[in-house]
Amino acid sequence: MPFDFKKECKEFYMPKNKPEIVNVPPANYIAVRGTGDPNEPDGAYQQAISVLYAIAYTLKMSYKTDHRIEGFFEYVVPPLEGFWWQENTNSIDYADKSAFHWVSVIRLPDFITPDDFAWAVQTAEKKKKLDCSKAEFLTIDEGLCVQIMHHGAFDDEPASVALMDTFLAENGYINDFTAARLHHEIYLSDARKVAPEKWKTVIRHPIKKSVKEHTP
Repeated sequence: MPFDFKKECKEFYMPKNKPEIVNVPPANYIAVRGTGDPNEPDGAYQQAISVLYAIAYTLKMSYKTDHRIEGFFEYVVPPLEGFWWQENTNSIDYADKSAFHWVSVIRLPDFITPDDFAWAVQTAEKKKKLDCSKAEFLTIDEGLCVQIMHHGAFDDEPASVALMDTFLAENGYINDFTAARLHHEIYLSDARKVAPEKWKTVIRHPIKKSVKEHTP
């Protein structure tokens, strides 16, 4: 059976319906950066997804080509993920999707090297006649995080985020958003085939221990 990250790494892809703390190790990704409303037809986000999947499946099927990847084993392409933020705020205004900045990603198996990635970009461009120049090989070290499985539409995420924030306050943690530590979503449902109320999305936030002032 092909290796499936969702099954083999359940602690990172299949969290409970209540907040939990995880320590996420570094991982490599195919990444495309952009801005704007992800729902815009033929917009930057939709184009980014096309690039990500073109490269991801080129790598997945590389064993059927002349390109040999050391340590390769068959695997299921991991789910689409995204890191999101808006300028000058740690929260997200879901009513102003045009203000989104995002890094859209698909995880890579550890045996994929930057050279393998470069080969896949060139191959995908030729086969798919697709501009993949914005794709990058990106290593992300999330570290200590809180996460939850959100059920429902993306616009309903604030309710799940509120549960996470309450959990942090009760357990001595706070959010730790920085330029490198962002709101993270992992999409486990195909939005084209599943009704919004049934969507499953992992929401993950970077955290750190809260520092309380001690009075003498």
